[in-house]
Amino acid sequence: MSVKIRLQRHGKKGKPFFHIVVADSRARRDGRFIEKLGTYNPITNPATIELNVDSAVQWLNNGAQPTDTARAILSYKGALYKKHLQGGVAKGAFDQAEAEKRFNAWLESKESKVQGKVEGLATAKADAKKAALEAEVKVNEARVAAAAQADADAKAAEEAANAPAEEVVEATEGEAPAAETEENTEA
Repeated sequence: MSVKIRLQRHGKKGKPFFHIVVADSRARRDGRFIEKLGTYNPITNPATIELNVDSAVQWLNNGAQPTDTARAILSYKGALYKKHLQGGVAKGAFDQAEAEKRFNAWLESKESKVQGKVEGLATAKADAKKAALEAEVKVNEARVAAAAQADADAKAAEEAANAPAEEVVEATEGEAPAAETEENTEA
């Protein structure tokens, strides 16, 4: 029986969520499995991965073959590195304490990189929100200024329309008798 470490899909359409499982290679993708090693959520940024590293290393040592995606996840979480270090212990290159020390140092550096990415994403999101707010404030100020300018122009046009109308009325009143006189002289 060939045993594989692979992903088992769960979640809604368009919102995948995976269980990392050890299963017989002949079993269906979402079918029977031997053991659940963890979960993988690719929706979050960075992806959320919960993995039982010790159990994964034990299955790798027993000959379980990971799929390509499962291999990438195991590498990301350090299961393959821990298996590599255990091989060094078995060969006598260093002892178990040294292997644990190396693995913990690698784990801390990996965790700091992930934390740096999370902080960078949070900072970028805050900066984008701040820039959007500033742009919105500028647009609102421009809109208020344009409205004030339009009101001022409307008032000026109304005053200009009222003022010449009075002058035109006065001028037409003064011209009307002259027009009548011209008509009278023609007759």
